[in-house]
Amino acid sequence: MRKAWIALAAMTAATGLLAPAARARAVTWIPVYDTHFAVNANLGSFAGCDHTDTHVCDWLPQPVKSNLWAYPNPWPDTATQRNYPVGGFYCPSRTLWISGGQLHIRMFRGAGAVCSAAVVPRRAMGRLFGRYTETFRVSRITTGYKSAHLLWPAGSDQTFEVDFPENEWDTSINAFVHAASQGGQLSFNDGAAWGSWHTSEIDWTPGSLVFRLDGRVLGTASGGWVPDEPMDWIIQNESALNGESAPPFSSAQMDISHIAYSALG
Repeated sequence: MRKAWIALAAMTAATGLLAPAARARAVTWIPVYDTHFAVNANLGSFAGCDHTDTHVCDWLPQPVKSNLWAYPNPWPDTATQRNYPVGGFYCPSRTLWISGGQLHIRMFRGAGAVCSAAVVPRRAMGRLFGRYTETFRVSRITTGYKSAHLLWPAGSDQTFEVDFPENEWDTSINAFVHAASQGGQLSFNDGAAWGSWHTSEIDWTPGSLVFRLDGRVLGTASGGWVPDEPMDWIIQNESALNGESAPPFSSAQMDISHIAYSALG
C-alpha cells in the first residue's frame, strides 16, 4: 500500500495535480503517540540515558520511560562540535523534568560550558513520513540559548535535515530545510517570538513538507528538498550558533505542553 501511494505521488507530481483519492490520502493521519505529560518526572529522573542501543533512560517512571529518551551526558552539542567559544554538553538529569502537565527544559551555564538538553520521542524514531506536532513557549529568554527541533536521518546516509521550530530564543521562530543534493537551505519565518505559546506542525508526505505555526502555513518544500529516508524526531535545545554566548551563571527555559506524532495513512 505504501509503495502504491509513493508511485501515485510521483506520477502526478509532474503536473502539480493530485487525483481526488490522492488528495484524501495525503491528509489521512494515523495517531501513534500523543502526550500532554500527565505523569510527573522529577528533576534527576532523566538519568541513565546512555543506552544508545535501546534508547532508554533507566530512572524515568513508566510510561515516560517507554516513550521518551534523552541525549546522554556528556554528548557535545553543536556549538561544542564546531569549537565555538561557548558550547555545551547534554546533561539530561540536570535540565529536564515533567510537572503540571508540561515538559520543562532548563538549560544553564556556570563558569564554563552550557548544560544542554535534547529529548527524543521513541515512537517517532525511524519513521518514513508523518505529522509532528508540539505546543511550546520559552518562559525564560536569555541570550545564548536556542532550539533546533528536527527530523534527522535514522541511518548513516545523512543527506537531509528538517528543523522546525529553530532559532536562538532571543530572535524569532524559523523553519529550515537542508538537503545535500540542493547545495543549500530553505528558510521560512513570519517573525513570531518564542516567548508566547505556539503550536508547530510538520507535515511530511512523499515529495512534500508543509510547516505550520499556530495553524498558519509558514512555508512548503517539495522535490529534492524532501527527505526520502527514515528520520528520527529530536527535540533538541542547545548553545547559540549565531555568535552569541550564554553569559556565565545564566539560564533559560522552555516549556512544552503537548507533543504528538501521527503516521501517514
